Amino acid sequence: MEDFSFVLNFALPAGNENPAALADALFEAGCDDATVGVGPVGTIGLDFTRSAESAEAALRSAIQNVTGAIPGAKLVQAGPDLVGLTDMAEIFGFTRQNMRKYATGKASFPVPVHIGEPSLWHLAEIVAWLRGNTGIQPRDDMFAVAKAAAKINFETEQRRVRRILALA
Repeated sequence: MEDFSFVLNFALPAGNENPAALADALFEAGCDDATVGVGPVGTIGLDFTRSAESAEAALRSAIQNVTGAIPGAKLVQAGPDLVGLTDMAEIFGFTRQNMRKYATGKASFPVPVHIGEPSLWHLAEIVAWLRGNTGIQPRDDMFAVAKAAAKINFETEQRRVRRILALA
């Protein structure tokens, strides 16, 4: 078993807009390894450190625990996944300017998934690029969580796209 740290954000079903009232149910459902946070009305975020055989198993078991405690809760995003330059700098212990040098000075640097303010990249792609193109070797558990979060987010987005395409 290995410890994996990650964040899960959920949209709450109508009538459950008070995340503080859900804390006991989450604890009883197995989320005793998470810190519960609040964001916009109707959402809840949980910051986990969970022991599991793999990062994906850790994330999926946490999602199952949350949806068991809060029927109708919908996963919005797992993380860390999408990151901007400031996030990357913080994660890797760089300055933002140093991270920007990599992003703008290397033709092989991964292409952002969103170009704008801020531009966003998948963390797993950045970790792989750093490992292959620099002497920086981010932790294996970070890489595993970033890949698992990206996979789960892709699945979540596929469901969202199906809903969008079904709109009249």
